[in-house]
Parts: sequence; structure tokens; C-alpha cells
Amino acid sequence: MASISVNKSRLIIRKAMEKGREMALKPLSIVVLDDGGHVVAFERADGAAPGRFGIAHGKAYGSVMLGIAGQAQMARAEQQAYFMAAVNGVYGGQVIPVPGGILLRDKRGGVMGAVGVTGDTSDNDVIAAMAGIDAAGLTGES
Repeated sequence: MASISVNKSRLIIRKAMEKGREMALKPLSIVVLDDGGHVVAFERADGAAPGRFGIAHGKAYGSVMLGIAGQAQMARAEQQAYFMAAVNGVYGGQVIPVPGGILLRDKRGGVMGAVGVTGDTSDNDVIAAMAGIDAAGLTGES
């Protein structure tokens, strides 16, 4: 299993930002994490709130650490709030279980990293992220 590269991470961010501008979304912040949850690349659009890094990171971090994307995390949080509360305790409050955390999978289905997007609605965050992931020729699980 290969982790996400810096070049692919930058491409994802660039194309996701382009999609955000094309859709006239609010300013986005986008982070790409490797398969160990470490930041590979991050960008915050002009006008994005300064605290957006933590939100983008939390969306992506939960995806990598749990091996499930943001939409599945949110469903789990709705069904088993105690579990997600415990997970957040384990991970120091760094998990944000909502859409916008997209798991990156390799051709064999292994986790190679995650993308976290924040700034607009969660659904629009996912659309922007998937545009970047598709442009990079990777598989995203939202």
C-alpha cells in the first residue's frame, strides 16, 4: 500500500479549489493526510476563517484513523454517540464525524490517506473534494 504523494496532494487541492470557485462556494480550506494521519499538504483560500484548518484536519483525521469516510462517521455518531465520544477521547478531540472527510483508497482498497474539506456546506465540501480526487486519478470514499 502506498501513501499519498506530495504531488498528488497538491493536485487534489488545486482542483478542489478550482471546483469551489466554479461553484461559487464560500472560501475553502483543504488538507490532505497520509495513511498515518500526517499532513502532506494544506491550503486555505483567501477569506477563509483561520480556524478552518482544525475542521478540515478533523474531518480527514477521523477518516484515516477509523478507516471510514465522513458520511459513515456521521451515521455512526447518530446511531452510537457514545462510541464517537469515546473515539474522540482516544484521539484527543481531533475527530469531526461529518461529510467532507474523504478516504483515499488504492487499487486494492487499502487506505492511502484522506482529504478534508471545509468552508461551505458539508455536501458542497464533498463535491469539491471529489473533483480534486478524480482529477488526480484516485479513488475517494465520501
